[in-house]
Amino acid sequence: MAERRYEGFVPGRHQIDAYGNGGFRFADMSHKGSVLALPSGVKAWEATSGQGLAPADFLAVRAEADDIELLIVGTGVELVPLSEAVRWHLRELRIAVEVMPTGAAARTYNVLVAEGRKVAAALVAVA
Repeated sequence: MAERRYEGFVPGRHQIDAYGNGGFRFADMSHKGSVLALPSGVKAWEATSGQGLAPADFLAVRAEADDIELLIVGTGVELVPLSEAVRWHLRELRIAVEVMPTGAAARTYNVLVAEGRKVAAALVAVA
């Protein structure tokens, strides 16, 4: 089957099939840029770096907070700590957060989705 491109949102839970070259593959589709993998589906995410992420970057996570117990944040090639403002924002939503490089985040997300956990991922694209 030929790989398809998508225009910003694919409904449903999907594992990340591949990452790199500035994007991701999932559900027989490809996307250039960062993504949010949420309980409702995978959507484009404007973040281009793990540096400088703010609570406003996680509004889509807030909208689905009741269905998320753990948010895995992939910050790119390197681990970039989240700001206290972001950590407090997620804590107020009662969402635990784990931060790691994007590759490890995608792999961890896939395992937890396969286990049926209430997990989401915010993944910064890597080259």
